[in-house]
Amino acid sequence: MLDEARAFALTAHGSQMYGDRPYAFHLEAVVSLLSGYGTDAQIVGYLHDVIEDTRVTEDEVLARFGRRIAECVSLLTDSPGASRAERKAGTYARLATVAGPAELALVVKAADRLANVRSCLIDQYHGLLEVYRKEHPSFRRAAYREGLCEPLWRELDALLNGE
Repeated sequence: MLDEARAFALTAHGSQMYGDRPYAFHLEAVVSLLSGYGTDAQIVGYLHDVIEDTRVTEDEVLARFGRRIAECVSLLTDSPGASRAERKAGTYARLATVAGPAELALVVKAADRLANVRSCLIDQYHGLLEVYRKEHPSFRRAAYREGLCEPLWRELDALLNGE
C-alpha cells in the first residue's frame, strides 16, 4: 500500500512545485523522516497534503486507504481561514485534542514541519523560517506528546530555538 500511496500522491500533486523543486521532493523528505515510525506513518506522509493542496477529497482517501489513514490526513489538512494565522489556529486547535490511534497524525505533522524547516535552512528562505519560529510555541503546544516522536521534536526544537 505504500507504493500505492506514493503513486496516488504524486499523481494528485501533478506538476506542483515545492519552492524550485518538484513536489515529490517534499513528500520524499517527509516520508524519509518517518521511516522508523511504520508503514502507516509513511502512507500518511505521502498523503498529508492531498486534501489541502489538490482536488482529492477525504472520501477518496477513505475509499482507497481506509478510515485511520483518512482520519490522519484530514487532521493534517489546514482549517479554512482568510490568513495563515487563522488557518493554523484552527488546525492547531484540532491537533490539541488528538488522542489514541490518531496520534499518528501528530508524528507526521512533526516530520512535515521538520522537513519544511530543513528546506528553509538549505534554500535560505529566511522569511518562512521566521514564520515557523514564531509559530513554534503554539505548534508545539498543539502537536507535541511526550514520548511519541522525540527525535523529530529534538531536532525541530534545536533548529527553531537556536539550540
